[in-house]
Amino acid sequence: MKRAGDRIAALTCYDFPLARIMDGCGVDIILVGDSVGVVMAGHDTTLPVTMDDMVYHTRAVVRARPAALVVADMPFLSYQVDPRDACLNAGRLVKEAGAEAVKLEGGVAMAETIRSVVTMGVPVMGHIGLTPQSYHRMGGYRVQGKLEDQAERLVADAHAVQDAGAFALVLEGIPQKLARRITSELTIPTIGIGAGPSCDGQVLVIHDILGLCEKYSPKFVKRYAELTPVISGAVTSYVTEVKDGTFPTEGHAFN
Repeated sequence: MKRAGDRIAALTCYDFPLARIMDGCGVDIILVGDSVGVVMAGHDTTLPVTMDDMVYHTRAVVRARPAALVVADMPFLSYQVDPRDACLNAGRLVKEAGAEAVKLEGGVAMAETIRSVVTMGVPVMGHIGLTPQSYHRMGGYRVQGKLEDQAERLVADAHAVQDAGAFALVLEGIPQKLARRITSELTIPTIGIGAGPSCDGQVLVIHDILGLCEKYSPKFVKRYAELTPVISGAVTSYVTEVKDGTFPTEGHAFN
């Protein structure tokens, strides 16, 4: 797709019904993100997410039998300690959960790990820039690569991820000029999130574009629908009808 100039549309997903809907709309990549910890479980960061969490949610997405490529995030501490752990946990996401690829964060420091997982036969998507699992080191969710030395480190990270065998690279929270440079230098596709329009593809969180995640509202998110008031209206109507006795009716009962 990069060679042909076709833009790559990716979205996160954590469950069966949304996976079916998204796949029917022609999404190219479904990312089962560790953002599930924030979006679905209410944590402030992705750090508490476990391998069991990721296996559970990836299984749910895979049951929809999507045509899209299913990529599962490797959560914090599932790959950082040593490459052997990374291989075992990547294998779990493929063998137990049904993922077709995994994603992990980090550049130069993770090159050996990426190479080990790829050598084992599991495709790897990289992720550099604003890496949520490095929340504490970065001092929160901050744009990365604004300074020249930081930008050069990210360029080196991008090449290290590619050279290690990754098939694609997520660029998150970096200046668009830097994203444009990295995209032009790499032969593998870049998937942007808060990295501007020059990336080979884009990824967003499904709950963000539907207006269902009010905890955070990053600048780079575009809301394509506002479903919160729709859901709120439906629930309010249900509660009202139960309390005033207008639901259920005879038509909702068995004889």
